[in-house]
Amino acid sequence: MFLSKDEEKLLESDNYTIRKCMEILVAIGKIFDADRLIEIKSAQVSGISYDNIGDAGVEWLESLNAKVKVPTLCNPAGMDLIRWREMGIDEDFYEKQMRVINALKELGVSMSLTCTPYYLVETNYGDHLAWAESSAIVYANSVIGARTNRESGITALASAIIGKTPNYGLHIKENRAPDVRVIVDKEIDPAIAGYETGRIVEDKIPFVEFKKKPNSDGLKAFGAALAASGGSPMFHAKEITPEWEDFEIPSEKIVIDGLKQENCEPDLIAIGCPHLSKEELKVVYDLLSKMGRVKRTLWIFTSRNIVQENKELVKKIESLGAKVFSDTCMVVSPATRRFECVMTNSGKALEYLPKTKNVRAIFGNLRECIEVATK
Repeated sequence: MFLSKDEEKLLESDNYTIRKCMEILVAIGKIFDADRLIEIKSAQVSGISYDNIGDAGVEWLESLNAKVKVPTLCNPAGMDLIRWREMGIDEDFYEKQMRVINALKELGVSMSLTCTPYYLVETNYGDHLAWAESSAIVYANSVIGARTNRESGITALASAIIGKTPNYGLHIKENRAPDVRVIVDKEIDPAIAGYETGRIVEDKIPFVEFKKKPNSDGLKAFGAALAASGGSPMFHAKEITPEWEDFEIPSEKIVIDGLKQENCEPDLIAIGCPHLSKEELKVVYDLLSKMGRVKRTLWIFTSRNIVQENKELVKKIESLGAKVFSDTCMVVSPATRRFECVMTNSGKALEYLPKTKNVRAIFGNLRECIEVATK
């Protein structure tokens, strides 16, 4: 892999953090046969919940001594930083999670605490990124047409500090070609379509033909579920993805026709994985206004930024009995473990909750979730 003279100097830096970050990027580049490092427009760091990284992760973050060179956002933490007690988070977890937050602040990372960084940082077609949140990666590649590989939290942070990433994988045009054609019936919720597609295609890149074209929130839900159940870093949606006409349509075809699932009685209804947009919050309020007050535990997750920009809307939603939390979600917070059955409109949460929180999960679209919450 070619390195400029300035890049070679970083490998010999007196600053241990910079030197190690550069070593990480060079090692990754050699593994994947990258020809060089390329500059990135932004970075996004995942895995910052104390529930995920533990004491070793906290200590590693606190040992770093550098500043990020590009706008760098971070994924949800394990709690709402303000309303953590309402989630049932204990003092010990709070203190350790705040150590993570403070360590990231010292590095210059923005405390966005959201899995939807594309709402906060300008991201355009062709931009090279180093993002680590799986759902954000898929959205960036598939809906915006930016370029990012599926980074780990560590490699994303290394790229943020150096300002560059190895040029391999989805940064290269020909590697973005679709492998399999997927047909999605118009009656299927996008989140379930993504969930089922991921299970079938695994880490392949699908070319997707929606019988009913989803909006941006539907595409967000599809991509999040796709990445969770299968690991694909992007999809091409006919007439939607900026590059959808640039490649030959695969001959292999799969038809997605729905989900079969076991049932359980939910004691938590959780919405917002990925975090809800302003438009989705409005839909939630409209549904609650029609169906009445919440009678079960209903948790709604969105970014702190969205809450601050829509305070009156959030106040109205909470006046009907729901809780709107920021900075976290049902997948990364230990608070979810105390429930037995979670109903969610998220294909990503449907995949992860049983595996990471040892709780049963069932799917319902947004309307169905609100209906159950108000019964």
